[in-house]
Amino acid sequence: MTFRPLLACLAAAWLAGCEMLPQGASGPPSSSTTSKAAAAASGCHAVVPDFDNEACLLQDWLAYGLASQRGDRQWRDTMLTRLEGPGAERRLARAVVLGWGTEREWDRAAELYEADLSAAPVTLQPLLRYWLNELEGRRAMGDDLTSARDELAEHETQRAALEEENATLEKKLEALTAIERSINLRQQTE
Repeated sequence: MTFRPLLACLAAAWLAGCEMLPQGASGPPSSSTTSKAAAAASGCHAVVPDFDNEACLLQDWLAYGLASQRGDRQWRDTMLTRLEGPGAERRLARAVVLGWGTEREWDRAAELYEADLSAAPVTLQPLLRYWLNELEGRRAMGDDLTSARDELAEHETQRAALEEENATLEKKLEALTAIERSINLRQQTE
C-alpha cells in the first residue's frame, strides 16, 4: 500500500490552511480583536508608554519592550535621560530599558520592576511579570556564567601550579638519572 495519495491530500490540506474552512467558521471578531484594531487605528505605540490609554496599553508597552530590546546603547541612554523623574510609569519604563542593558544594569531593573509592578494596571501586570521573570532568568544565567568563569580560573591556577610542580619534578628526575648514570659508570670502571 502506498501512502503517496494520502500524503498529497494532507499536504494540500495543510498548504490550503484556513481557506478550506467555510467563511463563517472563524466566528465573529471578539471584542479584544475589535479593540486591538481600534487601538491600531487610533495611533498606538507611543515612544514612551504610559498607563493612561487603556486601549493602547499592551500594544504600547509591547512595542516599547521590543524597541528596548533592539535599541543600542545610545538609544538606551537617551531613553533613560528622558525617563528621569518620579512615577511608577517612568520607573517601570526605566526597568524595561535597563533590563536590556548591561549585566550591571539588570540588578537595578529588577529592583524597579519589583518596587512598582503592583502600581501598574492589572492588564499590564502579567506582561511586566513575564519581563521580570525573564530578566531573573538572565541574571541567574549570568551568575552561573560568572561562577563557571571563577571555577575555570581556579582550575587554570591549579593547572599552572601542577605544571610548575611537574617541571620541578622532571628536573629532579633528570638530576637523579644523571647521578645514577655516574654511579653505574664508576661501577663499570672499577
